[in-house]
Amino acid sequence: MHEITDAVVTYLRRVAAYDTAVVVVQLMMIALVVWLVMRFLRGTRGARLVKGAILLLAMIFVAIRLLPGSDDWRRIEFLYSQFLWFAFIAFVVAFQPELRRALISIGQARIFHTRRSEIEDIVEELIRSLAYLSRNKIGAIFAIERSVGLGSLIGAGTVLNADLSAELLNTIFYPGSPLHDMGVILHEGRIAAAGCQFPLAESEEVDPSLGSRHRAALGLAKESDALVLVVSEETGRIALAYEAQLYIGMPQEAVREMLMELLAPAVTRRQRKDRKEERTA
Repeated sequence: MHEITDAVVTYLRRVAAYDTAVVVVQLMMIALVVWLVMRFLRGTRGARLVKGAILLLAMIFVAIRLLPGSDDWRRIEFLYSQFLWFAFIAFVVAFQPELRRALISIGQARIFHTRRSEIEDIVEELIRSLAYLSRNKIGAIFAIERSVGLGSLIGAGTVLNADLSAELLNTIFYPGSPLHDMGVILHEGRIAAAGCQFPLAESEEVDPSLGSRHRAALGLAKESDALVLVVSEETGRIALAYEAQLYIGMPQEAVREMLMELLAPAVTRRQRKDRKEERTA
């Protein structure tokens, strides 16, 4: 017990001797990394697991650093170092979908290069289609490709490469259509493919009252940065999924604003600023 007390006192003295500015910078860097990781995992099944793992490993690390430096206590430090390898392997296995999404995003970094007027046309066609599908309670799901390419999903579906129109979307999802059960992918403002199978999220991640389309929307939003729109066949409610989050029961105007904000963020923010300045003038 006396050895542990001496080790704690020695460690605290050593910490007190550190340069305060260096410690502050290091803590800020660590906090930034943790914040970026948690932001990436926000809304995913791994968020709570990461919080618990970080807290547990930090507590173990501090406890080990406070142990005496004798050979008897170094065995604990050795076991901890071996445990870290096990934790790393477990991390890779547990977060395989999230890591896959990050690597795809890095390897296929493309930007949605479209003029604002073209984006407005795209959004309006989508809103017109959503209004029709929602009013008639026709189930539908379509994804807007952004920086992460969806080429593998497009290739596995029925390639169309057609001009975007509300009428064509409504026809694809009309009950009895050969392609109405699967998803549609929009690429650079065009209907790239229909009949695409989206990856499904785990059943426990989605409300049991929701169907497979919502699971597919959340699953794709977890593995890419695509915007996924869903119309419920039972209720006609509109949902939007992106960044591993699912927003259910959105009004059409809210969907329009969110699409414009996500597809043309810089222009939308500038317009909001201009309108605010006009009101204050």
